[in-house]
Amino acid sequence: MFKKVAFTRSTLKKALLVLFFGALTSCLLLYWNDSSESPKPSASMSMSFYNTHVIHGSLESLLGSDTQVARASAIPISPIERSWTYKCVNNRCVRHHFMDGVVEEFETSNGGVHQQSPQQPHTGPASSTSNSASSSGRRIPYTTCTMTCGPINIWPQPTGATTIGSKTTRFRLSDMHVKIVTNFEPVEKLLREAYEILRSEVRGAMVAHGATLEEIEGAVPAGTVPAGVPMPSPEQRLATEMNDAATAADKRVGGGSADAGVGKIHFFKLVSDKRYDVDAFEVNIHVEKSGDTHLTLHTDESYNLTVTHSARVLIVKITANTFFGAKHGLTTLQQLIWFDDEERTLKVLNKASIEDVPKFNYRGLMLDTSRHYFTVGAIKRTLVGMSHSKLNRFHWHITDSQSFPLISKHYPQLARYGAYSEREVYTPDDVRELVDFAKVRGIQIIPEIDAPAHAGNGWDWGPKHGLGELSLCINQQPWNNYCGEPPCGQLNPKNNHTYLILQKLYEELLELVGPLDYFHIGGDEVNLECWQQHFNDSDMRTLWCDFMLQAYHRLQLASGQNASSPRMVGVWSSGLTSAPCLSKNVFAVQVWGGSKWPENFQLINSGYSLVISHVDAWYLDCGFGSWRSTGEGACSPYRNWQTVYKHRPWEEMKLTSLQMRQILGGEACLWTEQVDESILDSRLWPRASALAERLWTDPTEERFSESVPVEVYNRMSVFRNHLLELGLRAEPIFPKYCAQNQDECV
Repeated sequence: MFKKVAFTRSTLKKALLVLFFGALTSCLLLYWNDSSESPKPSASMSMSFYNTHVIHGSLESLLGSDTQVARASAIPISPIERSWTYKCVNNRCVRHHFMDGVVEEFETSNGGVHQQSPQQPHTGPASSTSNSASSSGRRIPYTTCTMTCGPINIWPQPTGATTIGSKTTRFRLSDMHVKIVTNFEPVEKLLREAYEILRSEVRGAMVAHGATLEEIEGAVPAGTVPAGVPMPSPEQRLATEMNDAATAADKRVGGGSADAGVGKIHFFKLVSDKRYDVDAFEVNIHVEKSGDTHLTLHTDESYNLTVTHSARVLIVKITANTFFGAKHGLTTLQQLIWFDDEERTLKVLNKASIEDVPKFNYRGLMLDTSRHYFTVGAIKRTLVGMSHSKLNRFHWHITDSQSFPLISKHYPQLARYGAYSEREVYTPDDVRELVDFAKVRGIQIIPEIDAPAHAGNGWDWGPKHGLGELSLCINQQPWNNYCGEPPCGQLNPKNNHTYLILQKLYEELLELVGPLDYFHIGGDEVNLECWQQHFNDSDMRTLWCDFMLQAYHRLQLASGQNASSPRMVGVWSSGLTSAPCLSKNVFAVQVWGGSKWPENFQLINSGYSLVISHVDAWYLDCGFGSWRSTGEGACSPYRNWQTVYKHRPWEEMKLTSLQMRQILGGEACLWTEQVDESILDSRLWPRASALAERLWTDPTEERFSESVPVEVYNRMSVFRNHLLELGLRAEPIFPKYCAQNQDECV
């Protein structure tokens, strides 16, 4: 009986051993075939071949809370192009069909198909190019080719002496470290935050391309995997355990400790250091001149950046006079980094020298949040796009006659009567959050409470509270007699309570947003007929002048004795801004009319400083047809990114070098009659980025050429992909075929 039981147990053990080794052999074969070191496409072209990676908005623990909020959820990123490889030919990337590790050449002299092995990116242990020959069976992804072939892919293009090599270095994100040299603690704090944002956004780009946790950071402990990150299969986990056991055995043979790494659970096989070209990626940032952390019209935003590679150490050095210059240097560095979806590693161009300084100090973007409400998250996404485009002024047109979404601690009635709903409001905490979010990204928020026109809903509660009529003509019909577009509303210039409310609003905004050296108080499209039906003044222009001067006086009172109070006040251009009552030493005019309107020359000749926002080039809401049945409801045609890019008004106006000093810069405007949050990104990007290069670089082209240079198309295409990786729904600039086949469409 005992022998029978023993025999049965022995047979069972043998059977289990056979099954175990059989499973082990199968897993080894599976592991060998699916190793990430030599990925190959399926010959059957299965559906998994075309999986589209998606950015999920739930990666807070991986990407960081700010980045997570700024990213839109479920934004599709292009699938891996396993069937194509790219070669650098005459400084342009040429697409070739790639199947089973073989490049298929169709352009042969006999008309047949010529096949050859693909070119191997890496030519040495520490560097690579996208066009060196090899028989490794690797394809060259589009991004790797464009980053190493042809002109420099930085947007906006640097203005100073710039040289960038085509060699690349493979590195781990976990090997990146920063060293900040500055005597100013606030600057150091902001730079550390900016550096962490860079790392977080690089992680996000890797996730967008389907990178696993091991590929992002290396091995991670169990239980720390955030939602949305690809998880390893059971076969991969078993292969990892086998690899760990083999590694431990090797260490015992070599005299090393078999316990090294105990307590760490690796989901994938350990990545060999040979896969990477460096053991350290050092980012050194030097800011030694200024401790100012508040942007002004005279802030030095210049920076110098160098990248060198020696002895398995990559060294980046960024030097700047201010935090803002150093932040721009980090932004440029991030554009030199990308994820190679074939080799499954991060790469960076390992030799660079860049000197860069913007041509204009005011590089703005205006968003109207009155005609439609936009969440804090949507505004953050806009600030992310601005930061990477090196735009530095977010002009927040908070209120208009349609709604008043800002909650005032002194006058909550404004939002109570003026917001679309209780949820569609901005609290003081929301404003602070956006200011902090913008600041670390090198952006100043300039709030605007439009006045005296464009002030209707939200201002109609005065009589109920014993304050009289705060605003006139509210929602009056027929609207076209009393305002430019419905609904109407214009502040009462003869009610002192109106000015007191403005003063308190200015005080609150300066406390939340300041210090500011530039503040916007509106001032455009005043309808004199609205006032004439209430007042008998013979000169309505004088009434407007009195209002603007009183508003400026209230702004000064709101600032108190603060030395950093606004030194310049912005107003919109109109038929009234040329009135001699506004001092050219205090008021700057935001010119929104046509580029050939006489007001441009009149204001320059009168000595005013200008922020240019010409409707025929830099109004991003134009070209979508009329939104109402009567009146002129829309501007047209659509301003494509080429129109935005090529507009160079100072050249058209033939300004002298002395007159150029009056041009503070420019600003793209997005009025939102026909825009809500669902299409915000596509209306802004990448057109606002085209403005960014105009204002940062101000490239010169042939004066009478109607086309944008081909090189600009290619850089814009690459940068648009960068915006997608950041979570922005940037509209395409041409068919994807044109992106894959450089120069063939333009």
